[in-house]
Amino acid sequence: MTSGTPRLAVAVKGWPRLSETFIAQELVALERAGIAFDIWSLRHPTDTKTHPLHDQLRANVRYLPEYLHNEPLRVLRGVIAALARPGFLKTFAQFARDLFRDHTRNRVRRFGQACVMARELPTGTKAIYAHFLHTPSSVARYAAGLRGIPWTFSAHAKDIWTSPDWELREKLDTASIGAAFGATCTAFGADHLNTLATTTPVDLVYHGLDLDRFPEAPERPERAPDDPFALLSVGRLVEKKGFDRLIDALALLPSDIDWHWIHIGGGALDATMRARATDRGIQDRITWRGACDQPEVIAAMRAADLFVLPSRIAEDGDRDGLPNVLMEAASQLLPILSTPVSAIPEFIDTGVHGILCDDDPKVLAAEIARIANTPTLGPDLAQAAHARLYADFTMQPGIDHLAQRLRAVMDE
Repeated sequence: MTSGTPRLAVAVKGWPRLSETFIAQELVALERAGIAFDIWSLRHPTDTKTHPLHDQLRANVRYLPEYLHNEPLRVLRGVIAALARPGFLKTFAQFARDLFRDHTRNRVRRFGQACVMARELPTGTKAIYAHFLHTPSSVARYAAGLRGIPWTFSAHAKDIWTSPDWELREKLDTASIGAAFGATCTAFGADHLNTLATTTPVDLVYHGLDLDRFPEAPERPERAPDDPFALLSVGRLVEKKGFDRLIDALALLPSDIDWHWIHIGGGALDATMRARATDRGIQDRITWRGACDQPEVIAAMRAADLFVLPSRIAEDGDRDGLPNVLMEAASQLLPILSTPVSAIPEFIDTGVHGILCDDDPKVLAAEIARIANTPTLGPDLAQAAHARLYADFTMQPGIDHLAQRLRAVMDE
């Protein structure tokens, strides 16, 4: 990166994170496309492992005060610097309106982090780009208002569906220090945000996969109905992933299916899910792998017979977008069983590229048994999903679009 190159600040909630491979994939690709940026993380990492992708990134990583009281002098310097900025009055007025409607310590923390970020942004920073439309975008918005530069965002899932409409509307309105443009990874999400937008366009930009990072799909010998049947799921143990209902479904499988389920991922419901499996009497047929890096995930996909992700809408409205793990499974010719939630049908036409069914345990169990007992069904679906992935869900078109958008904002 040469001095004088237009610089971008990328705001993320935490860096690095194993569950956000799609962000690492995008940032590595943007760097290769010539976009110069620093990463500004609101939190320090909690994962003990990293993906190989994280090691490829050359950008500087800067950590904002995770809690303001931990770095009081740094925060104080940020606030004093903010008071002298031309954008302070407008930005503080916006923060005050936000705080009135969201009277939380988290809201105050966002403004404090923004003051620090605004003070510490390198000279020559032209714009801020936030991943997720909730907390990181709030920090980016306030910091951009203080510095008098534009900001943009990429929205995903939880940030869209659990944020209040008033906040989304204002972040999509340039009169309220809204974003210059936004991107989101599903048509389902883009349609929703564009109905709320006043002046900010929100583009559909699928993450897709950088297929150069994945091995060629393995040869999969035909299995007989009485062969062992290996199921795999990858996802955090949280409500929206639906693993409680999958555990109930596994307990209903016929005794003549010799099945084993491997789960990869951590999450707040880890102990609850293990207890549920024990209560259903199937704990001996489950392997809990915990958090794994991407090579470990791909190796597990190559050894499995069926990928299962019974996503659902959580009580707080949270839901998946289009989980990258579905495309990763397709890259390895692993048949997919999921649910028609959110944007999953944008990749999978049920009965063509996989099976999408209700998440009722009886229905899930019936579909698992059907795939296990019909040796040609899974491979046929997997071949179709593999072809769709290569035709419509590769990474580069989205990166090209996003890089063009970001360059235009920085050039302004």
